Amino acid sequence: MSEIMEVFWRTLLAFVLFIGIARLLGKQTMSYLTLNHFIAAATLGSITGNLAFNLNIKTWHAVFAMLTFFVTSILVLVFTVKSRKARRWISGEPTVLIEDGHILEKNMGKAKFTIDNLNQLLREKGVFDIYEVQYAILETNGGISIQKKPPFRSITRQDLNLTFQKDSQFPVELIMEQEILGDNLKENQLTEAWLQQELKNRGLALEDVYYAVQGTNGNLYFDSYADRLKAPIDKE
Repeated sequence: MSEIMEVFWRTLLAFVLFIGIARLLGKQTMSYLTLNHFIAAATLGSITGNLAFNLNIKTWHAVFAMLTFFVTSILVLVFTVKSRKARRWISGEPTVLIEDGHILEKNMGKAKFTIDNLNQLLREKGVFDIYEVQYAILETNGGISIQKKPPFRSITRQDLNLTFQKDSQFPVELIMEQEILGDNLKENQLTEAWLQQELKNRGLALEDVYYAVQGTNGNLYFDSYADRLKAPIDKE
């Protein structure tokens, strides 16, 4: 029973430390898995697992290892930000796979990339015919960036000499789960009185609203708890 409780408390400690260190390292480390980010995530996960379950390792030893890992990661991040050579050595650099419509077999080999890998990533970008591609670049996070040949590029308003509308605004969340988001109102020069009036115009009370947002075109969207759907598609 004592071992079970020790695992329980160590697991909670590992979880709290993992969340804390992940937050301090930043979103980039936990999202775009470049080589050093992959190593960082794998190492942090290994140390966390040992802290939670390996009772042969003292708790403070595992905590010290996590703190050492955190400090080392910060130093590496600072070093890579200040030094382009270090950044290229640690994270690697993009690799051109297709240039002027021609597949670069040597670069494919260096990147350990097969034609099947290339076709898969192109399909994920909505490209099913490889002859449509002018440039394809393998990014350091394993994704691919492409530029299509001119005949296959999407037409823009500028191409058609059409007039431009004013820039659309960023969506503003107003209410979330019956709570008015006051900070969002202030940042966008909106008032709570205005919002209450909009609710009144729609016959709604604050406690009726699950979500409300002002869209990119300035229109308001309100979603209430009572959707009044006669036959919901997904009803449990």
